[in-house]
Amino acid sequence: MRAAGAMKVLVSVVGFAGATAALATPPSWSNSRHARDGYEYAQVVNVEPIVRHVRMETPQRECYDDTRYVESRPHVGDPRVGGPTLLGGLIGGVLGHQIGHGSGRDFATIAGATIGASVGYSNAARRVGSETHEETVRRCNVSYRHDYEERIDGYHVTYAYNGREYTTEMPYDPGERIRVRVDVAPAE
Repeated sequence: MRAAGAMKVLVSVVGFAGATAALATPPSWSNSRHARDGYEYAQVVNVEPIVRHVRMETPQRECYDDTRYVESRPHVGDPRVGGPTLLGGLIGGVLGHQIGHGSGRDFATIAGATIGASVGYSNAARRVGSETHEETVRRCNVSYRHDYEERIDGYHVTYAYNGREYTTEMPYDPGERIRVRVDVAPAE
């Protein structure tokens, strides 16, 4: 029985020592355990984001179809134009050959054929007339859409320490408490 009584006393002493040690250790939110390293925690009272409005420019491509009318002259391959052009070239070549003398005869033949073909084409094209046809052309323009976006550049933080309120700016939201440096110096 004595052993059971001694065991109860031992358990009571160990329990009392553990409870005393737990009470002696300050809670995690207390400033007293951090006072040794010069830092403590202060309660955050208010946090306001610092907002900056940024203008965003977005390019947008806008396309549309445009109709234009093109006038085209008749092609030499058209029999209504090709025959008179060929005939004009032959007549011009024969006349150039008859006008030219000596070594200039070849040059006169070529020049006569060219001029004759040109005159034959012009006369035939005038008679046939030009043709107008529609062409669809795709046209595109780039315009810019302007939007505004809010960006957070930091936070105005108000915190309380020893009954006084202080304000600072921080790049992040600190939450419910903020770590502060405590510096005690003798008064002069």
